[in-house]
Amino acid sequence: MSLIGQPAPTFTLSDNTKAKVSLEGLRGKKVVLAFYPAAFTGVCEKEVCTFRDALAELNGLNATVLGISVDAPFSNNAFAAKNNLNFPLLSDVTRDVVNAYGIALHDFAGVTGLTVAKRAVFIVDENGVVTYEWVGPNPGVEPDYSAVTAALG
Repeated sequence: MSLIGQPAPTFTLSDNTKAKVSLEGLRGKKVVLAFYPAAFTGVCEKEVCTFRDALAELNGLNATVLGISVDAPFSNNAFAAKNNLNFPLLSDVTRDVVNAYGIALHDFAGVTGLTVAKRAVFIVDENGVVTYEWVGPNPGVEPDYSAVTAALG
């Protein structure tokens, strides 16, 4: 079921420095939620680096980018450092947010019981409503970055 036009499921998660980040605390800004399956995987690295390189343009559109995975803050911190990321990576270790957004990917990479986030992008507007949603058909497909930027305009 699509979340477009619905209030975004709210959350408070630890970022890669273990600081708490709340979606509610970002009201008044557009928020790009970039879900990725796992740190240190090729496509995920390409995705976060693409958002890193576009951050100035996205910030100019009054948008904040948050990367979200089920990885621990320690893994996300090492992933952020390796890729010189300039936006927070949030840890959904309980999978509550992944489930709330309807993007749980079970048995990732053939590992029974390993649930991660599907590769997905949501845009939440200044009032907390989902205005854009893209869920990848499989973990190897990247989002259309130009469509994300256009949806912010």
